[in-house]
Amino acid sequence: MDLKRSVPKPPPYQPSRWRQAARWGLSLIAAAVTLLAWPPRSFLTSPVPASVPFSWDQVTPSQSLEYHDCGDGLQCARLQVPMDYNRTDGRQFALAVARLPAKVPVTDPRYGGAVLINPGGPGGPGTLSAFLSGHNLQTIVDAETAPGVTPEDTGDKYFDIIGFDPRGVGASTPAVICFPNPMSQRNWELQMETEGMLGSGLEALQRNWQRAQALNQGCSTTDLTGAKDDEAFTAYLNTPLVAQDMVTLVERHGEWRGKQGQKARSGADGRYSLDKTRAIAERTQWRRGEEPLLYWGRSYGTVLGATFAALYPDRVTRAVLDGVVDMETYYEGKGPNPVVDADAVFHQFGHFCNAAGPTGCPFYIEGGPDAIQNAYRDLGAQLLNASMPVMASATHGPEVVTWTDLKVIERIAVYQPLLVFPILAEMIAELAKGNAGPIADFKHRRHFGVCPSSECSRAGPWSPSCARAQNNELYASAAILCSDADHLADPSIEEFQAKWDSLKVDSASLGDYWAHIHLSCVGWKAKAKSKFLGPWGGTTAHPMLFVSTTLDPVTPLRSAQKMSSHFPGSALLEQRSEGHTSVTAPSVCIAKSIRSYFQTGALPKSGTLCEADLKPLVGIPDQSRIQDFSSADRELFEVLMAEVERSPWT
Repeated sequence: MDLKRSVPKPPPYQPSRWRQAARWGLSLIAAAVTLLAWPPRSFLTSPVPASVPFSWDQVTPSQSLEYHDCGDGLQCARLQVPMDYNRTDGRQFALAVARLPAKVPVTDPRYGGAVLINPGGPGGPGTLSAFLSGHNLQTIVDAETAPGVTPEDTGDKYFDIIGFDPRGVGASTPAVICFPNPMSQRNWELQMETEGMLGSGLEALQRNWQRAQALNQGCSTTDLTGAKDDEAFTAYLNTPLVAQDMVTLVERHGEWRGKQGQKARSGADGRYSLDKTRAIAERTQWRRGEEPLLYWGRSYGTVLGATFAALYPDRVTRAVLDGVVDMETYYEGKGPNPVVDADAVFHQFGHFCNAAGPTGCPFYIEGGPDAIQNAYRDLGAQLLNASMPVMASATHGPEVVTWTDLKVIERIAVYQPLLVFPILAEMIAELAKGNAGPIADFKHRRHFGVCPSSECSRAGPWSPSCARAQNNELYASAAILCSDADHLADPSIEEFQAKWDSLKVDSASLGDYWAHIHLSCVGWKAKAKSKFLGPWGGTTAHPMLFVSTTLDPVTPLRSAQKMSSHFPGSALLEQRSEGHTSVTAPSVCIAKSIRSYFQTGALPKSGTLCEADLKPLVGIPDQSRIQDFSSADRELFEVLMAEVERSPWT
């Protein structure tokens, strides 16, 4: 009898199925706001399912974890932490926390602890990731078999998944607010979209430079949350303080676990022997000042994880860092540009389109990959010279499709080739025929409304729930980055132009876009109260696991190699695929290695290379291998595909 959960075999690769998934996934990607996205976009998705009558405003902040049911099996809390850890009597942040409970109670010997997650950004809301991805991540880190079919002494582990919104982000309060109301924020973002990104025209630099100064000079120094405080809280948003908040969070989780153990022990006294209750107490005891960290972070989440590991190495029990940022480049601007592999990623579009042929790639052109790439570049040049008007339709108002719009889609495609190469091929095939309607539809879907709900009207436009509905992630991202990397705040326009030029030399695909990230800090005035100056590595209590794709557009494999070398004993796991972080393509091999790491602490052998199970446009390289997956591997494959098909971590 197979004790593993039975999962249907995945169907054979069907281009139409994955193009449909790509079309759905692209709309979600377009809805996601991160610093690593231009122009600004906002979430169209609520942080909890719309059917659940939950609001963050209903949860009173506390210095302990006081959980409330908040839908889809999750529990939510708002945890108070000091704004300044040197002034515990001063102003505080209330961090939004969402916990997906483990499949076993904390008193069970198979309870493995709580895995904290960070989706990237900086400024990505971890609570939303817990709702969207928590069940999938839990499936990956949990034991292969369900707890109901294995005895307690097997050594299998089952974990909580905890997502939190860092200080200043999402539903945490106070949040970074740069506008007096959502309407003014939306007007600003529409104006920015109309202006066009760097490279879109002769005056693009001047216009974007002035807009960055206008935004940042006020956002960095003016508190629009309504608090009566002389000091701008934006000086307290940098990564080292978030790492310290993580210490507080794991300590408060240990305190909460201990209380649960005490309750269980008192209930067990009359039913079990003294040894049983002592075992419960030992397993659940709060190890004050020594609570360990279990962590999984992607993209900027690797900066946060590595910063934590450098500052608190004795607490790191498990840490997976996927899509690895070079800490020295991030904090001090040293080293090569992160976009050095971006063009190699986009060059794969021509290869995959050519391999897929006319039936699998709508933009297929005879002549090989170079002919396809040249045809795309010609389209971009035409659109740069003359934008395309698109009349109104049943799905969108009148639009003007610009070179900037095409570059935004190209950026998304380089981040998510498996998901977006197919839809990019469809869009540019239509564009080549003179039809810009599909891009206009995409552009329209990225817009969001500004009419507040009745609840928001009563609570105020920037209450925790309403602020999340409009989303402050772009502005929180800038606040964190500009505090961490203060060298980005005060370049001359000539120095910025030189940096922009170097980025364009390294990447035609992402050079203009990455320059916008640097531009997002121009004029930023707030200085971090806790600047990170190293160390740049260290020996952790248990070695960390670094993960990278072979070709990542913004966190190249060489960054993962460098960072792994700074943490003795750590391992680097490579996924042979393209895109930003391993989540951009399913790899059961990667998932099984991560599961083994969380279950036993075992690291993959040096030089381990995992294949992706799907390739953009061409489908499954080895159909028979996937069809022969065990039931457990098929479950992992479906979970990984669910992650690919939803809004990604960035």
